[in-house]
Amino acid sequence: MKFQFFSAVVLRRFGRITAMFVPALLAACSQQPHQPQFNSKKNAVVEPEIKIVDYLAVGCDRVWQIEDEESMKNPLYWMRAMDCSARLTPAEARTQARKWPAESWQNTFKQGVLLSNGNVTPVERRQYMVRLDSYSFDYPSSIRPLLQLWRDNQAAQLQLSQERTRYYHLQQTSDSELDALRQHQHLLARELADTRRKLETLTDIERQLSSRKSADVSDNSHVTEKENTPGAVQADETYVPSTSDNTASAAESETP
Repeated sequence: MKFQFFSAVVLRRFGRITAMFVPALLAACSQQPHQPQFNSKKNAVVEPEIKIVDYLAVGCDRVWQIEDEESMKNPLYWMRAMDCSARLTPAEARTQARKWPAESWQNTFKQGVLLSNGNVTPVERRQYMVRLDSYSFDYPSSIRPLLQLWRDNQAAQLQLSQERTRYYHLQQTSDSELDALRQHQHLLARELADTRRKLETLTDIERQLSSRKSADVSDNSHVTEKENTPGAVQADETYVPSTSDNTASAAESETP
């Protein structure tokens, strides 16, 4: 009985407690979970509006007519201009370059890009590089790297032209020296041939003189031998014996 009474008391009190907390639990469940409030305007990422012009789709005839500031600051435009300039013949490039007098950095750059493909001389290349350098403070920062690369290429071509000219002068000098050496060699060869002929002539003369000398020596020896040998008395065909001679010869023959 006591246990049942205790149980009834506990259940009655637990029911009161439950009745008190159930509305609070239901209210808590009905509310949305707390989320931190962020300022959408401050934390929103603003995407920049980038408009990229496809200059590859622009015809080369129209490329040179573009002069707006945005295009002049766009390195893609200048890359397209360089590509179109390479497609022109040297005569066409020079004709197009005359249309852009060097009155601004844009015109000067266009003129340089066109003339670089016009078979220019080293003097002309140096001139338009000097004109372009005079506008160095006006270049937009967006095209400075491209312009510097282009200028380095022009400087390398100018250096190559100077080396070719130097090599040409050295070759001419060496060819002249070789020609002088060949002429000197021919002169020495002629002098050597003349000297050989003279030596051969002197040798022949000396040989002739020695042969004559040996012949004269042999003739002199024969003459000397003849002089040392006693010669026979020749009979005088004009001699006529006298009477006394005949008597003497007769007496000699009679004597016993």
